[in-house]
Amino acid sequence: MVSDYAAVVGRGTLVFLSSQRTQSTAPRAQPLSHSSSSKEKQEKIGWNGLKSFWADRTPVHEAARQGEILQLQQLIESGACVNAVTYDSITPLHEASLRGQTQCVKLLLAAGAQVDARNIDGSTPLCDACASGSIECVKVLLSHGAKVNPPLFTASPLHEACMNGNSECVQLLIDVGANLEAHDCHFGTPLHVACAREHLDCVKLLLKAGANVNAAKLHETALHHAAKVKNVDLVEMLIEFGGNIYARDNRGKKPSDYTWSSSPTAKCFEYYEKTPLSLSQLCRVTVRKAAGQRALEKIAKLNIPQRLIQYLSYN
Repeated sequence: MVSDYAAVVGRGTLVFLSSQRTQSTAPRAQPLSHSSSSKEKQEKIGWNGLKSFWADRTPVHEAARQGEILQLQQLIESGACVNAVTYDSITPLHEASLRGQTQCVKLLLAAGAQVDARNIDGSTPLCDACASGSIECVKVLLSHGAKVNPPLFTASPLHEACMNGNSECVQLLIDVGANLEAHDCHFGTPLHVACAREHLDCVKLLLKAGANVNAAKLHETALHHAAKVKNVDLVEMLIEFGGNIYARDNRGKKPSDYTWSSSPTAKCFEYYEKTPLSLSQLCRVTVRKAAGQRALEKIAKLNIPQRLIQYLSYN
């Protein structure tokens, strides 16, 4: 029987805990190390022992989630633990970050909250702040040393910002050195995520910054995603940045194979098949490909006329 306990994780997904197993509706894979250790502890000390090993949701969690600054301050002064975790490893800092409670985030960090604590999904408070779109929380966490490029193959803060269309967070993360090619085993790169969710403003920021337009996830490119969602503007943007219209995924299909005959998206692909990019456009794509990540920064330093710099920067 599933217990009454349920906690919000990441992008609003629910994780339910029972005495037999952990079930999750989240699309991400749970870290294997966490799930295996949970099972071992459960077998050794039983469910009651496990409940005492990991704290349930505490008043600190609730105060952080609700933005109750005075209550949170009182709890901290009375000695409450700011790093207490729930069954799925959510800390008060995760709660405050996910809900954009900037003052609570500051208070928790000042009291010693672990800035890069990971929940069961592998998400850090910075991931949650980017998911919520709270630019102020993101700035505070970064100023306290939050890692913008986590070492694991899980969704990064940049993935979260792109997934939710938070372009201001995307730009800030790019500015502080976020890895544009960070690869999540389920979602691919941030560009894959932004295209799948049709967040054109995020897509453009990533492409201008130097994201690889032809990066593949199981041979599937961003252009495949654009074709599947049937977004003509997105298809055009990706092709203008050098998207390969002939790339084939693991099913042997080109992006155009995912469009309906005579649909606007299909006609768009037909146009570019008959009308390739001009020589100047191809040169721009080649130069930017050579520049790689941080393309805008590198192009700006080139000793060439400003007009060419503007052209290479897609301005």
